[in-house]
Amino acid sequence: MPITNQRVAEHAFLRGLYADGYFPDHVVDKGRAILLRLCERIEAEPPSDLPALYVLTEAATEEFNALEAEFEAAGSEIETVAREEIAEDFWFVATAYGFPEADVEELIAARDW
Repeated sequence: MPITNQRVAEHAFLRGLYADGYFPDHVVDKGRAILLRLCERIEAEPPSDLPALYVLTEAATEEFNALEAEFEAAGSEIETVAREEIAEDFWFVATAYGFPEADVEELIAARDW
């Protein structure tokens, strides 16, 4: 399903990770895919309120939790720079879909990283 939100369609997800050689592109690609799937879910069934949005972001955060092993296998990890970049993109998604009051820590509360 193509993204219809123009801000999201033009956004370069995880840009800072792609720019840093410490993070392997093939794994960062999977993280970008997680964020795009989150956007697709939001567009397919728009959350009616913050708790409904948090349910969707929790599922996406769990996918990032599972991706940590792939970062480690590639000689990398979801460390401070990556955590901040991922969190910023979760917040970008929330605001792009009309939830500027979303709490970034709540968006990624299920994180293990």
